[in-house]
Amino acid sequence: MAADRWKPSVTVAAVIEKDGRYLMIEEMTRDGLRINNPAGGLEPGESPVEGAIREALEETACHFTPQALLGVYLARNPDSERGPGVTYLRFAFCGSASDPVPGRALDSPVVRTLWMTFDEIAAAGDRLRGPLVLQCIADHRAGRRLPL
Repeated sequence: MAADRWKPSVTVAAVIEKDGRYLMIEEMTRDGLRINNPAGGLEPGESPVEGAIREALEETACHFTPQALLGVYLARNPDSERGPGVTYLRFAFCGSASDPVPGRALDSPVVRTLWMTFDEIAAAGDRLRGPLVLQCIADHRAGRRLPL
């Protein structure tokens, strides 16, 4: 039956590093304030690259230029009292970003952007949106790159 078909939530993420720091967002979630890569759901009709460019602009006010695919990741959030966990299929891209577009507001629920070192991100621990946040940055630091 179609109702029983497994459907992971497809997301895209931008990993942007400059001078040893990563562009991160702080956003309000149902679990409180969390730190994430600029990321979000893939929209109908867009490619993963297009989605990553859009999400980065919406969440950071910066134009993102993807240079490589970091990887395709799969993770499941655990079930909770709020409902069953969600499985995420994430396409993560790395590249560069412009300075923020003057006057462009960040999309809700993003509260602010942050430039953080790897150690600061790793130390954030339970404030990270999920395990893929740190995994994508660790893969970037390790030099993982796949051509677009």
